Amino acid sequence: MGDFQTVILEMIARGAPLAATIARLCQEVERLAPNVVCSVVTVDNAGRLRPLASPSVPPPLREAIDGVSIGPGVGACGTAAALGIEVISLDIASDPAWTPFADIVVPLGIKACWSRPILSGQDTEPAMQGRQRPIGAFAFYYREARGPSALERVLVDRSIALCAIALDRQRRVEEWHRRANTDELTGLPNRAAFNAALTRVDCSHPGNWALCLVDLDGFKAVNDTYGHPAGDALLVHAGRRLAAQAGPDTVFRIGGDEFAVLLQDADNLRNIDTLAERLLDGLRAPVSVPGHMLRPAGTMGVAIFSAGDCTPERVQQNADFALYHAKDVARGGHVRFWPGIGTRMTRRITAVRELDAALREGRLVAHYQPLVELAHSRVCGLEALCRIRMDQRMISAAAFHDATSDPQTANALTLEMLRQVARDARIWLDQGVPFARVGINVSSVDLHSAGFFNAVAAAFEDQGVPLHMVIFEVTEAVYMDDDAGVIRRSIAALRAKGLKVALDDFGTGFASLTHLITVPVDFIKIDKSFVDRLVSHRPSQIIVEGLIDIATKLGIQVVAEGIEHADQAAMLAAMGCHAGQGYLFSRAIDGAAVADFIGDGALAPLDLSRAKLA
Repeated sequence: MGDFQTVILEMIARGAPLAATIARLCQEVERLAPNVVCSVVTVDNAGRLRPLASPSVPPPLREAIDGVSIGPGVGACGTAAALGIEVISLDIASDPAWTPFADIVVPLGIKACWSRPILSGQDTEPAMQGRQRPIGAFAFYYREARGPSALERVLVDRSIALCAIALDRQRRVEEWHRRANTDELTGLPNRAAFNAALTRVDCSHPGNWALCLVDLDGFKAVNDTYGHPAGDALLVHAGRRLAAQAGPDTVFRIGGDEFAVLLQDADNLRNIDTLAERLLDGLRAPVSVPGHMLRPAGTMGVAIFSAGDCTPERVQQNADFALYHAKDVARGGHVRFWPGIGTRMTRRITAVRELDAALREGRLVAHYQPLVELAHSRVCGLEALCRIRMDQRMISAAAFHDATSDPQTANALTLEMLRQVARDARIWLDQGVPFARVGINVSSVDLHSAGFFNAVAAAFEDQGVPLHMVIFEVTEAVYMDDDAGVIRRSIAALRAKGLKVALDDFGTGFASLTHLITVPVDFIKIDKSFVDRLVSHRPSQIIVEGLIDIATKLGIQVVAEGIEHADQAAMLAAMGCHAGQGYLFSRAIDGAAVADFIGDGALAPLDLSRAKLA
């Protein structure tokens, strides 16, 4: 009798499948007790019976008990599992507990049944701490009206112990698997589960499945402003909302603030754009997190498995490309992958690599375009512009615009510019060059970067350059991306140390006049598109003159960009514009040439008599 125990224990130790192990146990028991039919059932989390192994039990009986809720009067196994006691039915035909199944069991020639519960080890769940609970039932069916023999009791004692070991091991394996494949914070399947799911998708026909990748917008700002508990609460809410809208398809949290939705449901696939909007709309409802009310949003990239996408990895890459593109052109919305996006991303990756190489090799150089005080034709500041040395040529950073959409690369470029500008400013101060102020272009990506404001202060303080000689040139998009107010507070801290702020490309956005009221600005820079039409286009004259008047009354100085002709400069001066920059005065020059340019004083006075309105 000990041999069958050894066989089963070895199978458990080897990690053999649970069903195969228990089926072998039943076969061994039936070999030792040839007049019985052996059966083992489990109890699922909902308290329903599930046949596990019963090699000799007729299929109709297995099917009849599958999914039946345990309880008193539910056959021998249902009663034994519910009450945790031994149950002997000496005559199934007359036993009230078998009434629901008698019409199936009796014609099979089964007359009696003996069942005992299988109990778990010490339970770890808080509600069951330290207690054993039924996790299944072991049964002998008899073809004659009788109860168990002494030998059968010994066999069942040992069999139940083996079943408990096997089931407890299976539970631990399933729990380990659940933990390994579940995101602890949100309870959603994690990246490991996502990767496994991709290996199982049906790639037999185009359109069989699709992938949506979702990033939360401004998540880092929430963490930085309100703390990680608020960020965690936001992730939990976002995961629940996505899962509620995506059903029956699966939502995964694959890292940080990124979620994936694997679409395989036919209805969802037919209405993929509607679903995408529904998913994003579901995110936008206000969320209450510890101490705050937030309005979350997300951006999505979508890729559908098609004839050209022969692998799940390719579809995932396409969804990544679509997400990156959406962040550039449709933040808060969704973009479906199309082949041109792949070309653009390839170009972007190439640009990132080239710009990274330029940074590593020290080929990034700061040049400066002078700002000229129009009323007196004298230099009143500089704008730092990035140039990159390529062979014997200097090219502008605009040639690497695709690279600057990569946050890390863009931030590295800005930090290098800060260091160079601080070094050049120190040299000019030592030489007594009256450069007044120097402006540096910074983006929303820079301002959201951890430690950026400390890096700014450190770069100029290390060189002994006062911050009142530094201007941040930002576009209004910076403030539009600042829902949490992080950037406003950080800039305010630097302004308290003297730093100035210029609103760049003024007049080309959606809410410029509003921003003059709501954000701290010392200068506005009128966009070149207005200056180009100024002399001959009466509406442009009216708009520019109105902007100058409003800004002046608000105590904000105005700088005009892209001045190329004396008529433009004269007209701007007559309107009260403080300063201008452009090819009329100078192209961008290197740091060494700044001292000579400012020292020459060779700028001719403006002829204001040329300022004639159209």
